[in-house]
Parts: sequence; structure tokens; C-alpha cells
Amino acid sequence: MLFAGHRARKRYGQHWLKDDSVLEKIVAAADLKYSDRVLEIGPGRGALTEKLLRSRVELVHCIEVDLDLIAGLKKRFSKYSKFTLTEGDALSASLVPPDGMPINKVVANIPYNITSPLLERLIGRLGNPIKEHYQKLVLLLQKEVADRIISLPGQSSFSAMSVRLQLLANCRSVCEVPPSSFSPKPKVHSKVIVLEPFGVTETMGLEIGKKVEVLVRTAFLSRRKKLKNTLIGLMPLKNLEMLAYKQDISLDQRPQEIAPSKWVQLAKGLQEWERN
Repeated sequence: MLFAGHRARKRYGQHWLKDDSVLEKIVAAADLKYSDRVLEIGPGRGALTEKLLRSRVELVHCIEVDLDLIAGLKKRFSKYSKFTLTEGDALSASLVPPDGMPINKVVANIPYNITSPLLERLIGRLGNPIKEHYQKLVLLLQKEVADRIISLPGQSSFSAMSVRLQLLANCRSVCEVPPSSFSPKPKVHSKVIVLEPFGVTETMGLEIGKKVEVLVRTAFLSRRKKLKNTLIGLMPLKNLEMLAYKQDISLDQRPQEIAPSKWVQLAKGLQEWERN
């Protein structure tokens, strides 16, 4: 047996996806082509890796932190010349394959305990883009987190994360995944989503991105408060009212009611006011 005696480890957030129909949906959502070079984070025992390698891709590069799985993965996929593997933590290890050529797609069942920092590494932050620009990411996440990412303004799950990610990428849902699709079963439901990152300047410049981050962080720290009570520290009320009026925003609204594009316009107005 390739992985005889190995048990899923809680510290690595290991839950093996065993539902073949979900695996197929993940691969289909990636829309894989012959020229694609795919990064998989946390291949585990290789269920998704097998699907990816059987597809028409140029390369599947995996990063696995659990050293006890490495030998089994290398043996299982030794017949595939397009399979490469790096031993290490995806938060710190190089994401570039051994040949040094760039990856264009990420397909992964992300460990839930490192979701936020890993998303930041894969997509970047407002005003702080990453060097590697991925064309598409297909990710299996905890449903609560996935819902926040794809949520619409006005919905209870709309958050600062919603604004940030939707300004950095086109975000959409693929399917929900119940605990029974995994072994061992997680205590939470999951969801597969697709993120298609925008170019660095497609929606805003770097300076505006930093302003949006300031606005969003300030407002969502007190998400139950109205904008007039949270943003007042950034500019005088008279100027804030004028800026909000121009963008058809009421200062009596709360941050979760404001669309991502409106935050960009507010940031531009704040920047203009500061320069004058």
C-alpha cells in the first residue's frame, strides 16, 4: 500500500476528498488545456492529482508539507513525466516548479486552517499585487469562507473579504460539498469556487488600492455602525457627505451594503481631497 499506516493529521487540516463527482467538477471548472501548467497545494494521497495528470495539461506541480506522504506520491505518479513535487509549506516554499517556468492555474483542496494567508499569497492584497499572476484558481474551501468571498452587497455574509477578493478577481461558485464527501469527515460544509484574478491595473492603481484597503478596514471594524460614524476620522463630515452624495451613497448605510466598485470611487475621492 502506498500510504499504509498514514492517518489524516489534524494539524495539517487533512481531509481526503473521495467524492469522484466533486473531483470531476473541480477539473471541469479549471477548463484545462494542453498548455496549462497547474499548481496543486496539498495533494494528500493524490486523488485530485490523478485527475489532473490524466487531463491534457503540460505540467502538474504539487506542494506537500506532510513528509510522510511524499514517498507515496512520488511512487504513485512516477510514470508521469509531467508530475513534479516540492516538499514544504505552501505559505513559505517556492511555488515555482523545478524548471523555473511559470504556473498559470491553481487547482487545490486548500487546508482550511491556512486559507486566509494562502489566498493572500496566491492573489495578493489591495495595493500590493503578487509577482505571479495566475489566470485561474479553482479552490475547495470551507463553505463559510467561500460564501464570504462570493457574497453580494446586502447579504449577511458580505464582508471586508468580499470587497477585497471581488476587487482582485472575478469570483463564482461551482458546487457545495457536504462532509460525507471527505474521509475523515470535517465538521463543516465546503464549497468549490473559481477565482479569475484581474490584472494589477484593471480596476484600480496601486495607490487607490491602498486607499480602498484603509476605507474597508476602517468601516468593517465596526460593521454594525453607519458609515458616517466610522469614516468621519478620514475627512471632515462636510467633505465626506459631498463625496458620498456624488457616488450615490448614503452615510446612513452600513459597510456591508456598499458594492466593491463604490469603495473604489470613495477611495479616489479621498485621494483627491488629500491632494488638495
